[in-house]
Amino acid sequence: MRLEAITWDRLAELLADRLTGLEPADGGSWPRVAFDGAPAGRPGDLAELVGEALRVRGRPSLVVGAEGFLRPNSLRLEHGRRDAESYYGGWFDTGALWREVFAPLDPGGSGRILPDLWDPATDRATRSSYVTLPPGGILLLHGPLLLRHWFPFDLTVHVLLSPGALRRRTPEAEHWTLPAFERYESETDPAAAADVLVRADDPRHPAWVG
Repeated sequence: MRLEAITWDRLAELLADRLTGLEPADGGSWPRVAFDGAPAGRPGDLAELVGEALRVRGRPSLVVGAEGFLRPNSLRLEHGRRDAESYYGGWFDTGALWREVFAPLDPGGSGRILPDLWDPATDRATRSSYVTLPPGGILLLHGPLLLRHWFPFDLTVHVLLSPGALRRRTPEAEHWTLPAFERYESETDPAAAADVLVRADDPRHPAWVG
């Protein structure tokens, strides 16, 4: 697989161009796009850049972070604060993502999305207001481990870090999550599964293919 050097801004422009012509596979009105990657790869930053590029093109979008859909501490931390297995399979409230983000974008849906649900710092509901994404608007969902849940994405972008880069760029206090990403690579192979692959070992010099 040959990757091409690019800047983040140029990558966002090219992705926005591609998304303006993206049609939902289910025949609905809202394309759904994943920006998948470990927090150290900052997939949310790319999602925000693409959202801005879409805005300039007159195409509405909504950036949603999976970290806004963590489960309550009583469930998420049941096996301790540094359990990689829990992080892999139990930290994110996938049911809430289906209900509050994806279901409203089904054919005939309302387009009314809850942008976040739970604040892990306070361990309480965020009480955020719903946001209505107009027909033709694009969901830009970012977060880790997204491609293992069978979410109905119409385009997937994976921000890849080599194991060494992932370790270097992950704060030491979060190194306990690294086995979860090793398992993700082994079981899901997101680099092969994604429609667009972005290599970001050096955040100043990304490369891509897709």
